[in-house]
Amino acid sequence: MTQQTADDAKCSNVDAVLLAAPRGFCAGVEMAIKALAWMVRTFPAPVYCFHEIVHNKSVVERFEEQDVIFVESIDEVPQGSPIMLSAHGSAPEVVTAAKEQGRFVVDSVCPLVTKVHHEVKTRASKGYRIIYVGHEGHEEAVGTMAVAPQSIDRVETVEEVAALPNIDGAVALLAQTTLSHRDWSEVAQAVRVKYPQVWSPGKSDLCFATTNRQSALMEIAAKCDTVVVIGSANSSNTMALARLATDLGCNQVLRVNSEQEIPMNLSGTVGVTAGASAPEELVALVLEKLNPKNGVTEIRITTEDEYFPPPRNIRALQQAVERSAKAMVGGAVSVGTILDDRSITASSVLEQLQSNL
Repeated sequence: MTQQTADDAKCSNVDAVLLAAPRGFCAGVEMAIKALAWMVRTFPAPVYCFHEIVHNKSVVERFEEQDVIFVESIDEVPQGSPIMLSAHGSAPEVVTAAKEQGRFVVDSVCPLVTKVHHEVKTRASKGYRIIYVGHEGHEEAVGTMAVAPQSIDRVETVEEVAALPNIDGAVALLAQTTLSHRDWSEVAQAVRVKYPQVWSPGKSDLCFATTNRQSALMEIAAKCDTVVVIGSANSSNTMALARLATDLGCNQVLRVNSEQEIPMNLSGTVGVTAGASAPEELVALVLEKLNPKNGVTEIRITTEDEYFPPPRNIRALQQAVERSAKAMVGGAVSVGTILDDRSITASSVLEQLQSNL
């Protein structure tokens, strides 16, 4: 592409960009992507993954280029193949089936989802009726409800809460982690009015990363003529960001998968954010396309330093590789890992995968 052609592919009337922070990958997504990359590099192709590893078109396509096959049923996986379970969490019977079918299985479920699964299991065992606020058909909601299907009701609206029966016994209130605070609060309040003695966790089930991204967007939306939300349509937290920008009164809200979906006629001040499963690489490409005359100003409300270590099976795999490497060169064999996983970002891992094609 010539310089003239490249310039023609950029917006020419955007005055400034306000860039929300935090944005993009959360700790759970970082963990899941790096874990799947380890499997890709360790096992002969193909590696299988139950559901999309995260809800982002770009990330999924990157792994498909590495011969990762995403399936909707464990029955689709050939016997003895390596299997990854997605970050959204899986039903107990799926985990059991994967262990029976695969020779190496890694559950990359986000620890925050695991916490909700534990709460469901614990409350159900104590006889509670669980009211779960979550989106119908979302993989996290499906997996969570399968933990105790006879003890749980899913609701998404105030009207659905009103339709619930009277419950004589104990009631617990839990939530899908990727809900927006607005999606959660009104429904949760309706549950508390209907069941005044309802139990809920001392610490909110809502993901801190989801909440942070929404709070950052609230800082910039009113100042923008257009808000661009980067992320896929099947990403709950991405769609929540788009709805929030609209609710805050922004004149134009665009949810895009990539810079290619940015219209050329944008003008004025543009706000940019990204869902928790969108890579920073996409943010950079969007900023380049917007080409603001007065530059980019990042508005940061907090710094996230949360870190989730690799799943247990991946840690064991890393240690085995290290011991093998040391043994081959005559070094002392010790327990540990080859690298500091925390120092490597999922974005850099994705770039390395691309460069290996």
